[in-house]
Amino acid sequence: MEYSSSGTHIIADLWGIEFTKLNDPVFLEEHLVLAAKNIGATILSCEKKSFEPYGATVFVVLSESHLSIHTYPEKGFAAIDGYTCGESIDPMDAILYLISVLYPHKQELVKLTRGTGKLEVTKIP
Repeated sequence: MEYSSSGTHIIADLWGIEFTKLNDPVFLEEHLVLAAKNIGATILSCEKKSFEPYGATVFVVLSESHLSIHTYPEKGFAAIDGYTCGESIDPMDAILYLISVLYPHKQELVKLTRGTGKLEVTKIP
């Protein structure tokens, strides 16, 4: 079986999110797992870490690559990555699910097309 080296990487910066959502690694892990399942990804493992005095990182390793979130509750900010290889699973759908749960006041998204020879960057309106 030959595997494709191409992939889609969505990078999302979200602002204006409720402190309690961003400071709860169990809540965040639950929703990253749901996002992965919603797009049909295969979950290999999950790791979460709380920071003092606040903040969290959650990383979901997928057979297709990963979903991750790094939070700064004191700033209402979350940095989210979704990367999947091939064309059968779209990480944008996972990111949109997470946006619907976190309900940010402001968001900036970029799509990177990777592994095709030239890195393509597309700003998502």
